[in-house]
Amino acid sequence: MASLLQETSQKVLTPEILRSAAKQSQGCLVVPVRLRRAIKKYLGDQEVSHLKRKVLRLSKTFSGIKDVNLQLAATTSKELVEDPLKSVEQSQRWKIKSVYGDIGFQYTDDETIAYVASRMPAVFSACYRVLNEVRRRLPDFSPTSVLDFGAGTGSGFWALREVWPHSIQKVNIVEPSQSMQRAGQSLIQGLKNLPLIHGYDSIQSLNKDISKSEREHDLVIASYVLGEIPSFQDRVTIVRQLWNLTKDVLVLVEPGTPQGSNIISQMRSHILWMEKRKWKKYENKKNIASKDLVTQTCGAYVVAPCPHDGKCPLENSGKYCHFVQRLQRTTTQRTYKHSKGKSLRGFEDEKFSFVAFRRGQRPREPWPLDGMRFETLKEQRAKRNPEDLEIDYEDLVKMENQLQVVPYQEADPVSYDSDVMETEVLDVDEEEEGEEQGEPALADLSGGWGRIVFPPRRRGRHITMNICRSTKRDASEGSFEQVVVTQSQNPTLHHQARRSIWGDLWPY
Repeated sequence: MASLLQETSQKVLTPEILRSAAKQSQGCLVVPVRLRRAIKKYLGDQEVSHLKRKVLRLSKTFSGIKDVNLQLAATTSKELVEDPLKSVEQSQRWKIKSVYGDIGFQYTDDETIAYVASRMPAVFSACYRVLNEVRRRLPDFSPTSVLDFGAGTGSGFWALREVWPHSIQKVNIVEPSQSMQRAGQSLIQGLKNLPLIHGYDSIQSLNKDISKSEREHDLVIASYVLGEIPSFQDRVTIVRQLWNLTKDVLVLVEPGTPQGSNIISQMRSHILWMEKRKWKKYENKKNIASKDLVTQTCGAYVVAPCPHDGKCPLENSGKYCHFVQRLQRTTTQRTYKHSKGKSLRGFEDEKFSFVAFRRGQRPREPWPLDGMRFETLKEQRAKRNPEDLEIDYEDLVKMENQLQVVPYQEADPVSYDSDVMETEVLDVDEEEEGEEQGEPALADLSGGWGRIVFPPRRRGRHITMNICRSTKRDASEGSFEQVVVTQSQNPTLHHQARRSIWGDLWPY
């Protein structure tokens, strides 16, 4: 392996540590056995042909919602994002008390059943991928109180249980569809050590039921819900309300479509603008003591996926920021999803867009490659000893077998049964330990870690990556660049680039 020379950096960073810290993407995710069994039990003995028609109708309904959103006037959206203060002065939209139940998509019992059968595993996988990255990027963050807005059948709740199984004590759920609420309650029946759960049909009913001191939550998540609201003004109003209910971290997740990415980008721009304006007010105050008191709560920065808090460099570029999570299809998905006469693959790719905010000011930390110099391939070869050129063929064959990549093999549609892939009896100690065995290296929140957007292109010894990165040390501005890594100039980073995939970080 290429050696890494360090001159002034205080941290000891090896190529292995860099790769471990940069790894954020998940492999082919297997839906937890408890969730698969819960879905199977909830669906019961549904007639296959009847439920297939329900799933198909639900898919057409989602397409209709997307078409309506795409037909909305773009002028209002552009005006609000570019000059929010002017929009507030012209219209009192912030005084509108939006009730999500009145403007969102109401699910019937048939649509709820179709959603559980076809969409719930995929939505869970995207939420798990996002929340797991938040946990890795914020190792000091262990939420005790959570607000799940637009909870649906509880995909976000199941992901929360997998990522933070022991810290969560209270969960408030906002879901206007009574059918969805009933399905979510049915799915969690039989689970042990559940937190305290309260359900509401709107944010207003939540605010009336709990005291003002308890309204702020450590974590607020809204997944796959903002796109169902066919009004840009109401979306922004709701996100402002969610931000006011956030004590620490706010997470927004939408489908990885141009429309979903556009919603995330708009909400990102608005929250950052709103907090930046508030911070400037405090900076202008002469009372230094008051500044110190609000430093921790005033302001906001992006935890993921953006490495900076500036304007999105993909705006007006014809591209949109999104990621992908592969998951193994459950038996219910394989049974009830429409396949056009062909057997479904054993996996599917769920595309999603997301953003995670945290209150406060972005940490100022050294960039990962500060003070480092990498050897070129020519320098490495000049240092080799003649003894190093001797090849032990047995060791070579063994090493090649270890490095050989096994391609994904599609499961046999006949014998595939995801509900029996894990042992029937789970060891209690293993449940409690979770993923805590061997913590990987963590990437800090400075602007020194760029984000790989879209799959890298490998051409011989050249690897081309599209990276969103910070261009300033304070992460106030960013850019979208193509980075070419060659083996001759930097074997160490080339080795890392070969193993990097869409969604991973890249050190600067």
